[in-house]
This record gives sequence, structure tokens and C-alpha cells, in this order.
Amino acid sequence: MKTPVYLNALRAFEASARHQSFSAAADELNVTPAAVGQLVKSLEDYLGMTLFQRSTGGKARLVATEAALLALPDIRAGFDRLILGLEKLQAQTSTGVLTVAISPAFAAKWLLPRIDSFQQAYPEIDIRLDTNLKPVDFGRHGIDIAVRYGQGEWLGLVAEKLMDEEVFPVCSPAFYKKYEQQLQDSKSLLNLPLIHDLTMDSHSGFTTWDTWLQYNQISDEPTQRGLKINNSAAVLQAAIDGHGVALARSVMAADDLKTGRLLRLYPEMKCSSTLAYYVVYREECKNLLKLITFRNWLINEAQMT
Repeated sequence: MKTPVYLNALRAFEASARHQSFSAAADELNVTPAAVGQLVKSLEDYLGMTLFQRSTGGKARLVATEAALLALPDIRAGFDRLILGLEKLQAQTSTGVLTVAISPAFAAKWLLPRIDSFQQAYPEIDIRLDTNLKPVDFGRHGIDIAVRYGQGEWLGLVAEKLMDEEVFPVCSPAFYKKYEQQLQDSKSLLNLPLIHDLTMDSHSGFTTWDTWLQYNQISDEPTQRGLKINNSAAVLQAAIDGHGVALARSVMAADDLKTGRLLRLYPEMKCSSTLAYYVVYREECKNLLKLITFRNWLINEAQMT
């Protein structure tokens, strides 16, 4: 007798076990919690066993049974193998959808202004941008390639350096004209409105105003004054709009400097970031033709930046 294949039910079961919730699993699978529950129920009926129990006390959550927990590693490994098999089939063509994970700020300030050249050169490849700020599992979330900002070490992923970065103060032409006399002395920054980038404020290698001022021997005192924003693109926009002096990252600010929307202050003061941009992908996907095509395009664009 042919054994039925309950792929959707298995996906619902695995996601529910991982999240310990039908609702969270439904969000991931883009269906309703009721649909997830029905899929799990169909799998339980087929197997003749219960897969989940609800916890008692406090916030209710799903608890996988002992039998379910025993089977989960093999089911997860099976899905990983299915994804890998599909990717190997896709590797035989340079067409199709390429899913790229990037930060919203990098998308807005660097990639999107350049993506038209890729689309014109390779119209057979459709780009899907995933701008989720949360860390993603490449296999589980269908990510083909990513551009990440950091120190180049991500477990289980290949990382190739794309661009180094320098950090420096910038302001709008109008702001410079208004405060031109004070801005002749870099120490005047301590008395002017500063715009703080909190995007990666908790990362030990991220250059903040305090880091930059100390590195350039201007001040050792913490600088708390000013506007604080947790998006690098919005930080630059605030500076363009004349709200103060921003500490810009050279890759993000490159186009705004070229067009004159921003002015670099104190170009003689150097401060290289310990973080850089990397092209990131899984080792097993390195021969995917559309990935190779996009990777090479990224590197060429970076060299022209």
C-alpha cells in the first residue's frame, strides 16, 4: 500500500513544536491558527497518537509528547534535505527568484539606488528582498544570499568581505551655513545638536559618537545630548533635513555626499570602523548560478562605490 505523504501537516507539526504555539506557527506559515491545528489533527489521526499537550498554569503553550520529540530531529533533517535538493535543481539555471536578506537601511541607502542595473543586465532573475532585522535561518526562511554588517563570523555561513567602512561627521549645507563659524573647531561639536545612530549600539565594535570623539582626542566624556534613532538611513535623513550633525557610515552616506545633500566635516580626522559589510551565503549553495551572478554583481558595484 502506498504511504500518504503529509508534507503540509509535517510542516505545521514541526513549526508548532518549535514555537510551542499554533498561532506563532501560523504566522510563520502564513495561514490561520485554525488551519495549523487542523493539519496537526490530521497527522495525529493518521498516526493514531497525540503529538501535543497543553501546559497547565501561566501562559498556555504547546508541549510536544515524548514520541513527538523523538521524531522531530529526523523530520527537521528531512525538510533540510528537501530544501537542499530543490536548491540543487535550481542551481542548474540562472533564472527564478533570488531571496536576498539585508537591513532596511542598507536597502534604502545602497542597494535600491543600484538594483536597476542588475535587473536590466539579468531580467531573468527576480529579486526578493527580506529586510527583517531579526537573525534568520537561511534554510528555513528560504534565504539565498545576504549582506551583513559585522566582523565576518556567522556560524554555518560563508562570509566574503564586500566593503570596509569609515565613520565621520556630516551635516546638511544649510546646517553648515548656519553654524559655519562654530564648526571651524571640532570641539564645537560638543555644543551642537548631535544625531546618534542606535542601530547596533549594543555591538562592541560599533562606532558611536563617544567612540569617535575619544578616538580623535576631542572628549572622553559620554555624549548623551541630541536626537537618537535606531535606523542608519533615518539618521542620515535627519542630518539632510538639518536637525544636527550625524556620525555617518561611509557606505551609507556615499550617494548623499556625491549629490551634495550632505557635507563631510573634518576630512582630516580618520576613524575606520572595525565592522564591515560581507556577502553571506551557505556553503552548499555556492554553486547556485543566480547566487553567483548576484554575488559578482555586488562585488563589482562595491568596487565602484
